Amino acid sequence: MLERPVSKAGWTRVAFGDVVRKVNDRVDPWDSGLERYVAGEHMDTDDLRIRRWGQIGDDYLGPAFHMRFKPGHVLYGSRRTYLRKVALADFEGITANTTFVLETKDPARLMPELLPLLMQTEAFHSYSIKHSKGSVNPYINFTDLEAFEFLLPPIQEQARQLSLMLAFDDAIIAAESSREAALVVWRAMSKEEFSSRAGSGSRLADHYSIASGQVDPKADKFRDLPLVGPNHIESVTGIFLGTETAQEQSAISGKYLFEPGSLLYSKIRPELRKAMLPNFRGLCSADIYPLVSGPTIVPEYLLDLVLSDAFSAFAISCSMRTGMPKMNREQLEQFLFDLPTVEHQMSYVAAATGVKKIVGECAARSTRLFVMKKIILNRVSSDVV
Repeated sequence: MLERPVSKAGWTRVAFGDVVRKVNDRVDPWDSGLERYVAGEHMDTDDLRIRRWGQIGDDYLGPAFHMRFKPGHVLYGSRRTYLRKVALADFEGITANTTFVLETKDPARLMPELLPLLMQTEAFHSYSIKHSKGSVNPYINFTDLEAFEFLLPPIQEQARQLSLMLAFDDAIIAAESSREAALVVWRAMSKEEFSSRAGSGSRLADHYSIASGQVDPKADKFRDLPLVGPNHIESVTGIFLGTETAQEQSAISGKYLFEPGSLLYSKIRPELRKAMLPNFRGLCSADIYPLVSGPTIVPEYLLDLVLSDAFSAFAISCSMRTGMPKMNREQLEQFLFDLPTVEHQMSYVAAATGVKKIVGECAARSTRLFVMKKIILNRVSSDVV
């Protein structure tokens, strides 16, 4: 496609296929000498980093896995493009032919490092989703992507944009690293506090009650309350991810009513360790137990206990069954724990709360930086794309 000059000096309108090529480096995975492969499940939405992969020698690979990628190549999930899976490879490996391996045609024209950022813009995702084919498992062909048009800035402007985006990435990585370090400290504190006390003493169920009786989420006095499900709770940390009201979620079946300070414990897939201590009144799904602490146990202590390695190991052992693992009420009541005094609990909670506050602050900082980066990237793309 011919470039068409635009009013912005030095910027030109190009098609994606003018500056980007699809790499078709087909290899036999077993004779390639490569060790790692990347499938769709190894790529995360809106995250350029590849954090997981499979081992070619250990796992079964279907016949579609024969496309080699190298460091610097961009991987793009062409199936269900609404999942926004774009990743920048930092190692050599193999992927399936449904994952496009892309590179710039001329680095002097489009900087390779800018390509994955271009593919993270709302304009690119909207185009890809709009031009996908099929309804059950929609996909896009590379020939369709080639027609995507955008305004290409001069190489100096590309370098400036890249520098800004990399600064955001460095700040996000630093915040995430600090969060992980704080999590390690908190998990160590949790292990020391709870592991030696589990399996003996009294039933933990003697120190809390479970809210019973469901309410109608369609009723006037309940429909505007927040409705919490397991998907609204972050694994391991107990951080509340936010939710909508019962009415906004079109809830129709009975829900449990909980008061502020009740502990919400997800009984589905206990290996995910989903529990939280809300400071608001609301409803929760039938997949959650609302636990009300008695006078002998501090609510924050109970939260850390059910998130601990010791309790999670017990919960997982109870829920092992075919289908969806689940912890029922009778199993929950069997957990034994040598509960310390309230004074000891409060001392632990005070120390743990300080560390968990750092975890939350780092997570919030990382989220804010990511949102700012996205706003700036799309603001640039409103001119560029």
